[in-house]
Amino acid sequence: MTVTLPFDEWSSYATEHTERVDVLLAGHLERRRRREPHPVEDFLFTYYPTRPNQLRIWHPGPGVHLQDAAVYAERRGYVVTDGTAALDPGEIERRADSITWIRRLLAATLDRQPQFGCFGLHEWAMVYRTPEVRHASWPLRLGAEGTDQVVESHKIGCSHFDAFRFFTDPARPLNALQPTRESQPVLEQGGCLHANMDLYKWATKLMPFTPSALLLDCFELARDIRTLDMQASPYDLAKLGYSPVRIETPAGKAEYTAAQRSFADRARPLRRELVELCDQLLG
Repeated sequence: MTVTLPFDEWSSYATEHTERVDVLLAGHLERRRRREPHPVEDFLFTYYPTRPNQLRIWHPGPGVHLQDAAVYAERRGYVVTDGTAALDPGEIERRADSITWIRRLLAATLDRQPQFGCFGLHEWAMVYRTPEVRHASWPLRLGAEGTDQVVESHKIGCSHFDAFRFFTDPARPLNALQPTRESQPVLEQGGCLHANMDLYKWATKLMPFTPSALLLDCFELARDIRTLDMQASPYDLAKLGYSPVRIETPAGKAEYTAAQRSFADRARPLRRELVELCDQLLG
């Protein structure tokens, strides 16, 4: 079933979307103009490749046609016939293998029991026994020796390949799992901060098919998760206004786990919506 929206209706949705994006990105864009790096919020634009201008474009999603939408003829993934824009079936067909892989990963993660005992130690394992820390402008809260002691006194169980691949060489053997890209659909689970942050990545990889409201919901989740990720990291970010989540203490572990569960609850319906989107695209 398809829905056709007149110009006045869909253009108002597009305007509301752009306004929402501008609010979400205001701080990032202002810092970028000042060339002022930010170790927390820049991540969404350095690790993930989607640019602010790409986020500002409104996409209705499958099954929605837009009248008087000649502007969409210039956008990849659309066809415009007699002024009415719709998603290009040929583009969906060309990307079917990618959509199928994304669906497999998301559905497997959705069905798997989430785990909540990692305590964010992946960030600590990324600076274990090395002078080359990723955020060199920010001090380690416990110093290098104290950071190493935290890693050595805990069992590390990171299940996410794209976090594990940044572990230092001495830290990798300490992880209970050895994730690979090939094992990602087998190991990824819904308690993992990075797996839930990556819902934004999969939403962007499905653009322009992803409805923009779903895309921004995933973006906001990723932004909030990134905040906890860095609060629980070994870095001292107090000057930026971030209170540490001291995962080396029982109280910090409890705080981290409670937030982790909350994010898993927020991520679950978004992951389900992305699976349903894939199913709709694949027909």
